[in-house]
Amino acid sequence: MRITKFGHACVRLEHAGVRLVIDPGMFTEVDAVAGADALLITHEHPDHYTADLLRASDAPIVTIDAVARKIAAEAPELASRVRVVAPGELLDLGLPVTVVGELHAVIHPDLPRFSNSGYLVGLGDATVYHPGDSLTLPEVRVDVLCGPASAPWLKASEAVDFARAVAAPRNLAIHDRIYTEAAHGILQTQMDALLPSGQSWQRIPDGSDLDL
Repeated sequence: MRITKFGHACVRLEHAGVRLVIDPGMFTEVDAVAGADALLITHEHPDHYTADLLRASDAPIVTIDAVARKIAAEAPELASRVRVVAPGELLDLGLPVTVVGELHAVIHPDLPRFSNSGYLVGLGDATVYHPGDSLTLPEVRVDVLCGPASAPWLKASEAVDFARAVAAPRNLAIHDRIYTEAAHGILQTQMDALLPSGQSWQRIPDGSDLDL
């Protein structure tokens, strides 16, 4: 089992020879998609999806209808590789995947909410949850949460409460380009103080693996 953090919200999950890459976006280097067996996109925002990174791989693209429609408009040559999935769907992508939730977190009440589905991925005996831009609870046991650290739609208290509610022993900080390094230091201090015993919060450099 291997979990690699790439730029911002992108992670690569590997187990038993299968590589799944979630949310390669505008802050992600192209090497993130190298060797991918499938590319999973949670929603259409450019920090989670760019057509150029999808073009850099020949892997199937797994995503929701809103993103599939955007791909069809922006990169029609990729449309034949797209598999549209829906909340609650169980997938076999070489690794078991469950589609979770259907809406982006609230940015502001006066703005429309985008579609967003996170992914629960089984890596052997462990389960990893990538929520995309949502605070939707998976309602199952999670071993590693890819926890949003900073966003226009997120307060530090919400990040803490989300990690507490998911209750994963390991929390890997993602969605981290919004804060400065100083702000991430503050968030780490808050997580260390406020997460219950048995839960940890860790931010690692882009391109590095979570120590499992």
